[in-house]
Amino acid sequence: MVDISDLSLSLGGQQILSDVSLSVERGEVVGLIGPNGAGKTTLLRALTGVLTPDAGTVVVDGETVHALSSRATSRLLSVVPQETTVSFAFDVRSIVEMGRTPYRSRFSPPTADDRKLIEDALERTATDSLAERSIGTVSGGERQRVLLARTLAQDTPVIVLDEPTASLDIAHQVETLELVCDLAAEGKTVIAAIHDLDLAARYCDSLVLLADGTVLERGPPETVLTSAHLERAFDATAAITKHPVTGSTNVTTLPSDSVAFDTREGGPPRVHVVGSGGTAAGVLARLAAAGVDASLGPVTATDVAAETAAQLGVDTLTVDPFSPLERTTVDALERELAAADVTILADLRVSVGNQLLLESLADAPAPVFLETTPFTERNAAGGGARERYERLRDRARAVSDDSDSLVRTVRRVLETRPPSPPADGSRESTHASLDSIDATD
Repeated sequence: MVDISDLSLSLGGQQILSDVSLSVERGEVVGLIGPNGAGKTTLLRALTGVLTPDAGTVVVDGETVHALSSRATSRLLSVVPQETTVSFAFDVRSIVEMGRTPYRSRFSPPTADDRKLIEDALERTATDSLAERSIGTVSGGERQRVLLARTLAQDTPVIVLDEPTASLDIAHQVETLELVCDLAAEGKTVIAAIHDLDLAARYCDSLVLLADGTVLERGPPETVLTSAHLERAFDATAAITKHPVTGSTNVTTLPSDSVAFDTREGGPPRVHVVGSGGTAAGVLARLAAAGVDASLGPVTATDVAAETAAQLGVDTLTVDPFSPLERTTVDALERELAAADVTILADLRVSVGNQLLLESLADAPAPVFLETTPFTERNAAGGGARERYERLRDRARAVSDDSDSLVRTVRRVLETRPPSPPADGSRESTHASLDSIDATD
């Protein structure tokens, strides 16, 4: 449907795009990603005929765009721009009706087909309730949805979106991109510049990574969104994992200057993570992005944290689900704790079967707590477990659920930690007898 070949374009004597080539199939959703200044908006403007390239061609549905009239181009491509300013105080329905302009003579009224497309567009974008309001009285997010409705009313085979979710709240971001996917399923071709990499990975069939006006990578999200590619394009450290809910590629980034740990004999710092679920998975991703040597467990092999650990190559101590901790597991945990510089408890859930963890953690080195839910909601082992947990928390550092905060806390702990244990990592065992913990306390 779209074929861009060897496109180069300069503005004000500065080269913005250089030898860009890109093909997009009918019904495909393609996301343009890259840092500010990479050329994403310029490429979209060249695609829609607003800018004339110095070299190269843009062909849409067999037509060379820059050889067409503006009206003919507007029948092939419709645009939702990044800038949503509307100069005159038209009502919302009139703005949407403008999408039918390429199909009518200047003074002809809308036809029955036009009116149906307009009403359908208002309904699909949830802007029908705004139809009689002046465009100047709606919010920025509502205005963005109105311009999307105008694009739907234009009914072109190709839809071009420049940061379509930039002004929208979380709910409308998802609704807009779900609608975009529905349009693609109906046969529309969608090309969108998207700032949010997680949303791009979730909703796009393929991604085009731009940097310095050239295409660095093109392909499915999982092949484009790699640590190496993002470091090259954004100059940022990134950990790539699978989102625990959507299953799509998830990107956790940290600025390079916030993750540099002091070089120590023996390599990077080692952090052991005790926890499960999305919280522990997120901790592992942040630690990986910071270049930390992490380990995890005990955790069931099917837990999302264990799956994330497998993706990141993190050593994991796994256990069978719904089974009490065995002595071998406790021994293995204590070896990990002895080797760790820092221990992070990430929303640790305590049950009758695993409460022995609290005894092993009693002397854990430099504990850090990350809690997103109260312990009362994570404790199924009674008051005794709560008391042991609170004693551990009293000597721990708390951290918020934020990438920089977590990494900076780990750094501060390392800077203030006591002298290292013996080289063999040995320390006195903190084993508690399994029989000494009352399962009903």
